[in-house]
Amino acid sequence: MIGAKAAGRPARTAVVVGNPKPFSRTLASAMRMARELSGQEPGLVVDLVTLGASLFDWDDPTVAELVSEVGRADLVVVGSPTYKGSYSGLLKLFLDRFATDGLTGVAVPLMLGAGRGHTLAPELMLRPVLTEIGATTVRGLYVIDNRHGDPAAYADWLASTRPAVDALVRRRRGASV
Repeated sequence: MIGAKAAGRPARTAVVVGNPKPFSRTLASAMRMARELSGQEPGLVVDLVTLGASLFDWDDPTVAELVSEVGRADLVVVGSPTYKGSYSGLLKLFLDRFATDGLTGVAVPLMLGAGRGHTLAPELMLRPVLTEIGATTVRGLYVIDNRHGDPAAYADWLASTRPAVDALVRRRRGASV
């Protein structure tokens, strides 16, 4: 797990969630993934709905600082509910703030939805955007809403993806020290 100190400092882990409901299942799932991947609580949690109208103000200093902090994180879990086969407009508002090289860490796309019909949404919709803004990405995860609290909903993905995330974060941290 990347939570162990490497290169003299603990990994910086962030969670960004674009669900229009505060303290959502999407947030709970993203927090679970961040803890599982890093071995620690995330240092930064951005539940975008709590920012309200400031997301529309391109000069808002709070949002600008959050973009900067997320951009510097070693690991970012980016979560959204699935709407019309894609991620939420709330998340788009935030991601649009990043320059093409603004997200420098490893990003993990996570989406929740009601059925299996949108299983590929994290890969086809969210992952390309995260890559476009500079992140190194790994295969995304789609979780059925009513299974968000079930560890089995994450187990296979974690078993196959955790080693890649760990290696990418370690490589990034070694290069940045």
